[in-house]
Order: sequence, then structure tokens, then C-alpha cells
Amino acid sequence: SPATRKPATRKPATRKPATRKRSAEAWSWVFMRLSGLVLVFLALVHFSITHIVNDVVDTNYDFVAERWHNPAWRLFDWLLLVLALGHGVNGLRGIVDDYVRRAGARTMVKGFLYGLTGVLMVLGTLTILAFPVRPR
Repeated sequence: SPATRKPATRKPATRKPATRKRSAEAWSWVFMRLSGLVLVFLALVHFSITHIVNDVVDTNYDFVAERWHNPAWRLFDWLLLVLALGHGVNGLRGIVDDYVRRAGARTMVKGFLYGLTGVLMVLGTLTILAFPVRPR
């Protein structure tokens, strides 16, 4: 009879171990926050130097050669390049995950984005490293 039935007992909730995907998403979230913060600083310095301190008309080979004579400026510009590309592709990855429903298409789009990002990073890095600088 229903009156003699024992009340259902609940098992204590067990925590599922963190999966690799959750961990990757957490690191992605942290990277976006930190890279965004650093990029604000780098972009403001870059914008100030190339558009406010110096006239845009004067931004030519000689201007870049003078700046890149100092390795710190090359490192600054390389960091700006790498963080901007990494931040951008990470944001696009999230958009692709949200809007591309088919797994095969999602893999192809992400592969294209990662490949393009890799090519741009290599080309940018080679440009910064191999740029000929005239002695002062």
C-alpha cells in the first residue's frame, strides 16, 4: 500500500572529474582575459607611437628600421603580433563552436583558422627577425 512505502533516499551528489575539454576551456578563458589586458597596453603604446608621437606620413622603412635597431622594440612588436593573433583565433574558435553545428565542418573551419594563424605568425616572426637594419 502507498502509506507503507518508504520514502526514496537520495544518494549524495558525486563530483565528476574535470574533463580535458573543461580544463582547456578554463585555460582558454584565462588566456583571453590576460591577453586582452596585455593587448590593451601594447596596442595603446603602439598607437601612441605610430599615430600621435610620430606623424603617420613619417611611418616608412626608415622609421621602422630606426625602431627595430633596438631589440626591445622587435620583442614588443612580436609580442603584439603573437598575442593579437592568439587572442583573435581563440575568439573565432569560440564563435565556430557556437555556430557551426556539424562536427566535420567545425573541424575543417577550425583547421583552416589554425593553419592561417600559423602561417601569419611565421610570416610575421620572419619579418620581424629578418628585417634588415642599417647601422646608425
